[in-house]
Amino acid sequence: MASKNQSNFQDFLPLMAEKLGGDGLIGELCNGFQVLKDSDKGVITFESLKKNSALLGLKDLSDDDLHNMLKEGDFDGDGALNQMEFCVLMFRLSPELMEQSYFLLEEAFQSEGFQDFHFPL
Repeated sequence: MASKNQSNFQDFLPLMAEKLGGDGLIGELCNGFQVLKDSDKGVITFESLKKNSALLGLKDLSDDDLHNMLKEGDFDGDGALNQMEFCVLMFRLSPELMEQSYFLLEEAFQSEGFQDFHFPL
């Protein structure tokens, strides 16, 4: 998502994960999904994203940015984001959180006896 305002973006997901824990972070992502979704269709559409994104402080995103966001997260190709696709996209858009998750995954494998396991970054 290339946007003229992208350099002003601050990634708060790692801080939220630290403060809320994993379950709390997922809960907040689900709350964000509820704000952005089309209430009739139950998914995030381009129209619902455009209409509701300002509520989450994303008012400066262009139509192209919104289309790219949908396209990047739409794994099943239906032109919309369901709750799982949205949550996965939010993780993918947070490089620091992705790096932390690799570390935690590697730590979990090692604690289960896979001492030589190293997750490739």
